[in-house]
Amino acid sequence: MTIATPHPLAGLDLGYARVSTTKQSLERQLNALAAAGIPDERIFTDKKTGATVDREGLAALLRYARSGDTIVVHTLDRLGRNLREVLNLVHDLAEKRIGVRSLADPLPINTADEGMGHIAFLLLALFAEMERTFTAERAANARAVAEAKGRHVGRPVAHPADKIEYARLLKAQGASLGAIATKTGIPKTSLHRYLADADATVAGAR
Repeated sequence: MTIATPHPLAGLDLGYARVSTTKQSLERQLNALAAAGIPDERIFTDKKTGATVDREGLAALLRYARSGDTIVVHTLDRLGRNLREVLNLVHDLAEKRIGVRSLADPLPINTADEGMGHIAFLLLALFAEMERTFTAERAANARAVAEAKGRHVGRPVAHPADKIEYARLLKAQGASLGAIATKTGIPKTSLHRYLADADATVAGAR
């Protein structure tokens, strides 16, 4: 469906279905939306790979929807690539008085519902924030453990330390980047990083 302008009626249910790979099928989602009473002409779809950012179907749906409508999905995760993206979208829709309803989540959600559906959405928002905190804590702990064991944290060094040290010595002697690359066998792209790291270390020691 490609309608891009708001419809003249109010309070419609609009369907949205998405799969993240071209090999997946929309059939189950479309059947669920049809069973919920949403006609084909009010169902928007996207069938894109995970690397594709643009979702033309969702963009068309958002242009078409108006205040009082409800966007219906099989499960809430169809609206975004991660929970935070979903929550941000639902929040933006709420400000436009557009509801969101899921059909097959463990606890079906209806943001227009003041009861359990609304509570479930608030719980999802809480879980998203908790996961963000836990992820940051896990990353910080992994860095601390690696540093305590003397391991390098971050991008792995692809060239021997003695060659990198030789490259830094050549630079200090005024050699060009091309000459350093020839003598050390380290590509210029890597040399930029190693030599920049050395400059930062020297500057920090001053």
